[in-house]
Amino acid sequence: MSDGYPLRPLGEVMCLDIQRIPMLSATTYRLAGVLNAGQGLVAKGEFDGGDTEYTAMNVLRVDQVVMRKLTAWEGPITVVPAEFDGFVVSNEFPTFTLGPELVPDWMRHVCRSPRLWAEMKNRVSGTVQRRKRLNPEQLLQIQLPIPPREVQARVVEILDAVDHQISALDEETEALERMSMTLAGDLLSNEPIVALGMMLDDIQGGRSPQANKKPPGNDDLGVLKVSAVTPFRFLPEEAKTLLPGTSMPESALVRPGDVLITRANTPLRVGVVARVPADVRSGLYLSDKTLRLMPSSGLDPDFLVVVMALKSARTHLTSSATGTSASMFNVSQDRIRETPIPLPDLDRQREISSTVLSVRANADAVRAEAARLRDARSGLLEGLLDRTIGIAPRVGDVSSGERHSRARVPEPDDPVVPPDGLELHSGQVAPT
Repeated sequence: MSDGYPLRPLGEVMCLDIQRIPMLSATTYRLAGVLNAGQGLVAKGEFDGGDTEYTAMNVLRVDQVVMRKLTAWEGPITVVPAEFDGFVVSNEFPTFTLGPELVPDWMRHVCRSPRLWAEMKNRVSGTVQRRKRLNPEQLLQIQLPIPPREVQARVVEILDAVDHQISALDEETEALERMSMTLAGDLLSNEPIVALGMMLDDIQGGRSPQANKKPPGNDDLGVLKVSAVTPFRFLPEEAKTLLPGTSMPESALVRPGDVLITRANTPLRVGVVARVPADVRSGLYLSDKTLRLMPSSGLDPDFLVVVMALKSARTHLTSSATGTSASMFNVSQDRIRETPIPLPDLDRQREISSTVLSVRANADAVRAEAARLRDARSGLLEGLLDRTIGIAPRVGDVSSGERHSRARVPEPDDPVVPPDGLELHSGQVAPT
């Protein structure tokens, strides 16, 4: 690459280094899993060595790279943090030791780069998509731009600052959502309780036709996925394209203002309710796993969304859901009708729903800001690797070979200009 840092195979800067440990009876081991998209590791619990079919497993060591060979095109790769040192994984998870040219935290950020996932996807082998694997040798063949360690360290400072702000925004979103439901519970604590079915004119559903997994285009007909309905939020992009010639009943057409509920989902997501916005695109249909609640004239639709998110309603729906799979539970229409809801008069319903939804709107605005920052972060990492965004010391900043900086988080469409020692600018890179 002429302008970026030199492309080098990963095999030049890290090496396969697998340490195996025997599984012994009466010995406790801690199991880890690798999340997709470079999102890190997850603790999967403890087990006794005598309770596994494995005779030996791989040990994780701090600052090693670990990846999952299976479905490697999903980006299951990360750097082992200190808190996972000594955990074990199966031989499906090879480990690699970084050479002295790589800063472990820099490699941690690289593992979150779509650029790396694309390279991994290009090298997987196998005939069945979900069973395709990436071998360690194939990972080590991937070429990436490798900047000097000093630049790597400064990149880490900048990206860590961005990640810190994203985390803060996520925490603010969660706090606002919790506040909204606490507020709803307080405002409704003394209202009479009725069964939801007393205030419904009907419950309507659709059906699950043959469909393409890709989202429908503007002129395509689509059927909703279960994921289209999330708490208080309707996501029209979560849909599948109907195959040509497929017909759906008119009653299953999604309409502006509909109140939808998931009939089947995971235990935490079954019975989730959202309202369809007025500007929803046309041509979307309900599946058999998504139902339309049709409130009577005495039940405000927005208020219905609020009360169905109350702890009492959620407990009723999740405790009554049935199913044999931990990943998919079902709740019947009869159980939905039996859901207990507080019911003030109509004017009070509208007042309460307006108050609660205003807090949720603030949460949505913060969530959108975090999403914009995530997009900016992705572009920032690629720009730093390719040197289309440079890192330059400010005049008078360097006194003894050490450069210290504190990154300023950019707006998505702004140049990245961290204060106190670093200036990022497009198309120019300071000498190192």
